[in-house]
Amino acid sequence: MLIIGEKLNGAIKSVAEAIKNRDGEFIRALASKQLDQRADYLDICSGTPNGDADILKWMIELIQKDHPDVRFSLDSPNPDTILECIPLCKNPGVINSVSLEGSKIEKIFPVIKDNKGWKVIALLLDETGMPETVEKRMQNFYGIMAKVKEYGIDEDRIYFDPLVFTVGTSPDSFLNFIGASKKIKEEYPNAHIVSGLSNISYGLPYRKAVNHAFLIGAMMFGMDSAIMDPLNRDLLGGVYAAEALLGEDEYCIEYLSAYRDDLFGVQK
Repeated sequence: MLIIGEKLNGAIKSVAEAIKNRDGEFIRALASKQLDQRADYLDICSGTPNGDADILKWMIELIQKDHPDVRFSLDSPNPDTILECIPLCKNPGVINSVSLEGSKIEKIFPVIKDNKGWKVIALLLDETGMPETVEKRMQNFYGIMAKVKEYGIDEDRIYFDPLVFTVGTSPDSFLNFIGASKKIKEEYPNAHIVSGLSNISYGLPYRKAVNHAFLIGAMMFGMDSAIMDPLNRDLLGGVYAAEALLGEDEYCIEYLSAYRDDLFGVQK
């Protein structure tokens, strides 16, 4: 399971305040905490269109001083911001994200085509808006896959996000997500599936319970990556437990190692 730490996002009040005040200590500490809790990549997002590129550049340089091996998920709606930030990254990362909406694919794909280490999150979204059905998600999947083939990019570098809405207002949200995931995996067994876990619980109380249930259910249907909070010990424990139950952790070696390292926060 590929874990992309979600905490360095300007949409979070405390992070927005740190960005505003250029509080480097806060950003560095939050980055270190996530990396200590198995985050494979750190998603960095300014949360604002004003100074987007400058903020991400500041965060990249700041965090790389402490963690030269860190890998970033560059999170911006502006493709030009992403293109400005790629050269600053010491290690290949993830681009979050592209879709059939706008010209992002046409700007991003030519650049990462030969940058073999970079991965891309592809939202199953087009100009018509958020897809309401499995069929529409698959239509968008085929459109993106056509672009992947057109640019000659290896398919295993693309992480497809079938999209979830909050289950509080969209009761079929999870069912549509796994419906699309199943179809993708049937046709492309090696395809990667990703999701931002917290979207499913927006507007609901005790969100971590919903996020946890979504994580386990989605992993059963092929999700192998998540943008999530690695500091949530219950959620992280769910990842290790699900990997063991799905036969991805033989003899529970990784689960036992994580327990010994107290990643679950339960040892006295």
